[in-house]
Amino acid sequence: MSFEDIQTASVIRYPYLWAREAASGETEGRKSRPVVVGVRLVRAGGDLILFFPITTKQPEPGRFAVEVPDIEKRRGGLDAALRLWIIFDEYNTDIVGQSFYLEPDPPIGRFSKAFFLPLAREFVARRKSLKAVNRTR
Repeated sequence: MSFEDIQTASVIRYPYLWAREAASGETEGRKSRPVVVGVRLVRAGGDLILFFPITTKQPEPGRFAVEVPDIEKRRGGLDAALRLWIIFDEYNTDIVGQSFYLEPDPPIGRFSKAFFLPLAREFVARRKSLKAVNRTR
């Protein structure tokens, strides 16, 4: 498989490192979890990717998060029986081809453009106030 399949709105498994864990000195994600590729920016030294975590834990009020509708869970290759949220107020960044964590495995699914792109635009509008965890070396 190739890294080329990992594009915006793709759902993959990734050892996401939460901002609170990084702030306490942790450097490794505690488990591999589904994440959605927020954006993939082409760069000469390797494409930069932003990942948003998908969780079963209901976010606290005031967080920038969206519950995933059943149809999108199926499109994303996720368990439709679970309540799932995408967290948008924090994200990980990593670089294709240089990452210790990113594998060239095929995505488990992909969200529709109609669902994901408005959320990505809202992320861009809010990005300066959000928490990034840089996973690059």
